Amino acid sequence: MKKNIILFSVFIIFVLSCQKNAITGRRSISLIPETDMIAMGLTEYDKFLTQNKPLPASDNRTIMVKQVGTKIQQAVEKYYTDKGLSSQLNGFKWEFNVVDENIVNAWCMPGGKVVVYTGLLPVTQDEASLAVVMGHEIAHAIARHGNERMSQGLIVQFGAAVLSTAMQQKPALTQSIFQQAYGLSTNLGILKYSRTHETEADKMGLVFAAMGGYNPEVAIGFWERMSQASSGTKPPELLSTHPSDETRIANLKAFMPEAKKYFVSGK
Repeated sequence: MKKNIILFSVFIIFVLSCQKNAITGRRSISLIPETDMIAMGLTEYDKFLTQNKPLPASDNRTIMVKQVGTKIQQAVEKYYTDKGLSSQLNGFKWEFNVVDENIVNAWCMPGGKVVVYTGLLPVTQDEASLAVVMGHEIAHAIARHGNERMSQGLIVQFGAAVLSTAMQQKPALTQSIFQQAYGLSTNLGILKYSRTHETEADKMGLVFAAMGGYNPEVAIGFWERMSQASSGTKPPELLSTHPSDETRIANLKAFMPEAKKYFVSGK
């Protein structure tokens, strides 16, 4: 009887916590209030920047990343406003920084806190490809993929209790789960994005890049370059949680006609 009550409680939590993706229509579970995720994201972001000094605002690489990031931000806000979903972006205070490390990676925290590593720029090669990557990473944040992964991690650790006990009883463990969910910890097993998350972020990223005035077709060449880079002894950090393979490229090509509907050249 007790087991049935617990299972029913988990089911009710799942049903009440589902949200619908604005582009793909997929429903997912997000147990943690987004205000809490944004607060945790801000704490981790500030801590990261304290330990990893970003390039100055006058650096050309910073100027480029902020320019591309702002266009993606505007595209995201327009898309969600047009869909009547602007409330899903409440609490977002966008910020774009560049860290000078030879790491082929970029990420976005809840609330729109973005970091791009300089090691990514030689692979993106141009602004349009950078827009595809930044659109992809921002898509993970606004689709609340990290929330979904963290929710799953909390269910594993705390069962039906989840939110009522996690932060109060085991704040350190909760912080570790957050760091794993967003790939911030190198000494913990990262909770990798699923192929479903990756496909969603790919599609959403293409739409946002296209709305920002970037030709989404460059995504094919970029992911082909990333796929080639992964054939070495150690794949780029971006591919440790973002598998690039023939299936992904085929999916991108299949979705391209839809993404190009949002593309206005010379914007």
